[in-house]
Amino acid sequence: MFLIQLLVAGNETTRNLLSAGLAALAAHPDQWAALRADPTLVPNAVEELLRWTTPVISFMRTATADCTVRGQPLSAGDPVLLLYASANRDEEVFGEDAGQLRIDRHPNPHVSFGFGPHFCLGAALARLEGRVVLSELVTRFASLAPAGPIERTASPVIAGVRRAPILFS
Repeated sequence: MFLIQLLVAGNETTRNLLSAGLAALAAHPDQWAALRADPTLVPNAVEELLRWTTPVISFMRTATADCTVRGQPLSAGDPVLLLYASANRDEEVFGEDAGQLRIDRHPNPHVSFGFGPHFCLGAALARLEGRVVLSELVTRFASLAPAGPIERTASPVIAGVRRAPILFS
């Protein structure tokens, strides 16, 4: 079970981060131009693309003790839906521009890898893969442009990308 989780999570999330992230950069040519102008922003860009695309949309957890979250009482045993995609656009955390893609965003306390004892085991590898791909592409291509609509998978858990046509030039 653990091996299957590692194989699926390590493939699915990183693949969708890269697909959706490149599609986002193609749709925001100013951000691609900024990245090309300053490739040292690649690590920041990866973090922003993790926030922006949020490859894992949500997860279910179970409250382990009675508590109150934002004024809502929870009892031990209650199911709790964690909406990472919503948390990553929270204006109280990211400011008024939470709905904008900004590769220079810093700090960037996104929760795309979860948090606490459930923090993603593959986070360091996913970040490394994202940095390598962006570093290579930013030196090779002056621009990205959407070449058709993005086709997404129907899932309430994974922000899957079935197809993301992009023109690299």
